[in-house]
Amino acid sequence: MELFLEKPKEMKIREMEPLADPVGDEVKIRVIYGGICGSDVGVYLGKLKHAVYPLRPGHELVGTVIHAGPDASVEVGARVVILPNTFCGECSYCRNGDTNICERKKSLGVNMDGGFSQEFLISSKYVLPLPDDLPNEKAVLIEPFAVVVHAFKKVKITKETTVCIIGCGNEGMLAAALAHHLGARVTAVDINPHKLELVKQIGDIRAVLPEDLAHESRRFDVVIEAGGTSSSVENGIQLVRPGGSMVVIGLAPEAILPVAYVVRNELTLYGTIIYNFPSDYLQTIEYLRDPHFCVDAIVSSIMPFTSFQQAFENALTGNYGKIILSFNGV
Repeated sequence: MELFLEKPKEMKIREMEPLADPVGDEVKIRVIYGGICGSDVGVYLGKLKHAVYPLRPGHELVGTVIHAGPDASVEVGARVVILPNTFCGECSYCRNGDTNICERKKSLGVNMDGGFSQEFLISSKYVLPLPDDLPNEKAVLIEPFAVVVHAFKKVKITKETTVCIIGCGNEGMLAAALAHHLGARVTAVDINPHKLELVKQIGDIRAVLPEDLAHESRRFDVVIEAGGTSSSVENGIQLVRPGGSMVVIGLAPEAILPVAYVVRNELTLYGTIIYNFPSDYLQTIEYLRDPHFCVDAIVSSIMPFTSFQQAFENALTGNYGKIILSFNGV
């Protein structure tokens, strides 16, 4: 069984064609969990211009290898997390280690079939075995969390660094969790009070509405923009202290920036996209293995994939954290 998106807003469950046996370095994965993220919602709504239809959605995936080709680098029985963004290994960016900006990159569940299915085939170069002590409920966060881990490498965040997170979707909540874990003094901003309540459950984080922050004069060492809107970028740059930095994770189509303000205050603006594999995945796993790293509040619910309609409706409200689909035992 698989989820299938014929065109925007028309998703259904259908029987899969029998999968061929893996060849070469391929492996067959039995899916355990798949997380719903903002890009899945964007594909569902038809808002991602580079999405193709029809396709099988899904890219935040944890599963078990049940069959391996003769040249596969992973053994049968291994529990693995999936890298959903391909890389050619040959372009100048890949040769420099920047696989995240590969010229030929494609993305599962966006412009090629994803993994919201009970089983699927993939090259073993895009899978990473998981340590036994990392539960599936945390392992399914590796892919979205790696985006944040990669972004944080742009700046130095240590104890007492003041950090402002703009936007408390899944990436924003993960960014707040990591900044808090690193000892920063964290302020999280969102227009949705439900999201602010979730962020507060992570730890000692100040969670406020944009209008609350607008009445203050405080500025921050680091601003993480995860809202993905013009206003979140434009307001975010005004919150950076002189000499500080803003890291833009969100994909706002455009924004108007005060160039003179940036120049006079020696601000640094970083763009960041996905992650490098496997280094960012490995660092992400180490964070998630740490018992002191709090992410429990970020996962709102785990639902059988047969309840995909309700799961996507919940995600569309914007009132939830991470919603996970279970493909086990259905």
